[in-house]
Amino acid sequence: MKLRFFLLFTVISLTFGCSSNNTAIENPSGERELYFPPIGSDVWETLSISDLNWNTTAEQPLYDFLNDKDTKAFIILKDGKIVVEKYFDDFSQNDSWYWASAGKTLSAFMVGIAQEEGYLHLNDTSADYLGENWSSLTNEQESNIKIWHHITMTSGLNYTNPILTNCTLPNCLTYLNVPGSFWYYHNAAYTLTQVIIEGAIDSDFTTYFNSKLKNKIGMNGIWIENGFNNIYWSTARSMARFGLLNLNKGIWDSTPILNDINYFNEMTTTSQTMNKAYGYLWWLNGKDNYRSPGLTSEFQGKLISNAPNDLIAGLGKNDQKLYIVPSQNLVIVRMGEDAGEALLGPSSFDNDLWEKLNDLMN
Repeated sequence: MKLRFFLLFTVISLTFGCSSNNTAIENPSGERELYFPPIGSDVWETLSISDLNWNTTAEQPLYDFLNDKDTKAFIILKDGKIVVEKYFDDFSQNDSWYWASAGKTLSAFMVGIAQEEGYLHLNDTSADYLGENWSSLTNEQESNIKIWHHITMTSGLNYTNPILTNCTLPNCLTYLNVPGSFWYYHNAAYTLTQVIIEGAIDSDFTTYFNSKLKNKIGMNGIWIENGFNNIYWSTARSMARFGLLNLNKGIWDSTPILNDINYFNEMTTTSQTMNKAYGYLWWLNGKDNYRSPGLTSEFQGKLISNAPNDLIAGLGKNDQKLYIVPSQNLVIVRMGEDAGEALLGPSSFDNDLWEKLNDLMN
C-alpha cells in the first residue's frame, strides 16, 4: 500500500513539477497558454528570436525596413511574451502615439460590454440613444438605422461628399441607401457609436471605457478630440495589451473583460455580405474579396496576401497597425508615420511588412 502511494505521488510530482509558472505550455486541448503582464508594472516577460528558432538573419533587414518606413514603435508578442520591441527616432517605450482608425476596435469592444451589461442591443434603433433628428433623415428613415449598421459601415448615410464624411452634425448626415444594403467606410457613422454608448449608459464614454477596459488590463492612454473624431493615444505596449486581450477572446488572464463569446465571435468574423473582410470595426484576412476605405469597388483575393488567413486587425490612417494571429498566438503592433501611401486603413505596407515577418518567423 505504501509503495503504491509513493509511486502515485511520484507520478503526480513529475507531471506538475516540471513546468514553471511563467512559461507558455501546452494545455490538454493542444493550445499554448498565454502569459499576461502584471497590471501597474513595466515588467513583461520576453522570449528571444533564437528561443523560437526563428531566422535571426532576417532580424536586421526587418528593422531596416521599419526604419525606412518611418516607424516609431514596433512590438511582436508570442504567447503573450515580448519577442521584439523596437523604437526609432528617439521614440521610447513611454511615448504615446495615435491609433487613428485602429482605435475603432476599442469602440467595437465597448459596444459588446454595453450590450452584455444590458444597456443596449445591436438591433436597437440609433435614435433610441442619439435622440430624434440626430440626422437630416425623416423619422421613418432614422428608425431603420440600428446600432449594428454603425459598427458594420452599412448605415446608408450619404458618403459621396468627401468633405463631409467625418462630420456628425445633422445637416451633414443625409440619406443615400437603405441601411444594410451597401458597405462604405463612413467615419461619421462610426464616430456616433461612442455617442450611442453615452446615451445608453447615461454617462461619459471615457469614464466608462477607463473603468471597464483600460484600467482592468493595465493600459494607459487618452481619448483626444480631433475635429469630429475622437482619437485614442497610448504607448505601443498598451496597444499590445489590447491585442493580447483579443487574442484571448476578451479574457485578461482569468478575468473576463468581455464575457459574451457570441458577440466576440460576431465582432471578429464577416458581419455582412458586401465586404467579407470586415467584422464589427475589425478587418479580417483570408476572405476571397474585400473593399477598402474611400472606395466603392470590390477587390478579389485576400486583404493581406502574405499574412495568415486567420489574422484580424485594427488598421489606422498612416499605417497604425494592430495584427492578431490566433493560430500562432501572435500580436504585432506598428505605430509611426505614413509608410508611403497616406491611406485610411489597409495599404501595401501590410503586405510588405508581412513579407519581412515571414522571413523572420520561417
